[in-house]
Amino acid sequence: MKTFALGTFSTAQDPSRKFAGVVVDHKVANLGDLAKEYGFAGLIDKTVLSLLDDWPRSLEDLQQLVHQASAHDWTDERELRFHSPVDLPRQVFCTGANYRKHVVDLTVDSKVGPEGLNDDELRAWAEDMMDKRVAHGEPYVFTKPVSAISGAYDDLVLPPTTRKPDWELELAVVIGQEAYNVSEADAMNYVAGYTIVNDISARDLIPRTDYKMLGTDWLRSKGQPGFLPIGPYLVPRCFIENPYELSMKLTVSGAVMQDETTADMLFNIEKQIAYITRYARLLPGDIICTGSPAGNGTHYNRFLEAGDVMEGTITGLGHQRQKCVV
Repeated sequence: MKTFALGTFSTAQDPSRKFAGVVVDHKVANLGDLAKEYGFAGLIDKTVLSLLDDWPRSLEDLQQLVHQASAHDWTDERELRFHSPVDLPRQVFCTGANYRKHVVDLTVDSKVGPEGLNDDELRAWAEDMMDKRVAHGEPYVFTKPVSAISGAYDDLVLPPTTRKPDWELELAVVIGQEAYNVSEADAMNYVAGYTIVNDISARDLIPRTDYKMLGTDWLRSKGQPGFLPIGPYLVPRCFIENPYELSMKLTVSGAVMQDETTADMLFNIEKQIAYITRYARLLPGDIICTGSPAGNGTHYNRFLEAGDVMEGTITGLGHQRQKCVV
């Protein structure tokens, strides 16, 4: 079976006209044109979202189409503009505090814990808390507005509302069929594929200081325009052998900030889907951001500034690049 990915693209000549594209070895074919040429009527005039609305049939047709289409005139992806591969999903869910070392580091950095502990003691306390959380706790999930979504190579416009814009490279799950009250055992059957996200966060806007009992404010801290670059591709699940053995790496202006694997995830994808669908209905094309590893700006006390360039990679899913501008 030939490996391929999906994306949403436009050309420099017609930037407002987006089209679903099939990607093979960094070459892109307009899905509609390809489907017409090889007689796949069911794939003509499809967006990536509409493919996901009928994903089992779409995947079968796409596999056959790609197998037959080697003689097609493909376009180098560098000649195209990338949009979010699912343009746009209906819902975005984010699982917070879901990487062990990340949460332990934040605990030590923020000095959150019993009084009188030194850093080593606080770290040991936090690690024990993570063990208990995995054994007895549940994922922590919130939503993010789709208006925050941008393409994988779009500039990040730093808003004047924050002094501490931060990065969070994450593996994202793309849902392939409606899901409600799904068991962990069945959860992966609802996954169409994977992509990369960067859950940009305004660290200084997370806590509500006007009324502390309100706790966190995810709208203002994570929902601003451009705060969720997605892509470049949607890679079907069948091409990612093990989502828990993927290398994740993010640099900021050449300096390595995050360098971890998905093995450090506290609650796996199955548990996240089961938890979300206990309370909400997942729809085809929905995105689940599965958490970010250690190495955020909070840990380094170093936040994004104009001129910074972020580059993020996850094994098998490509890479992102955003330049920070004002």
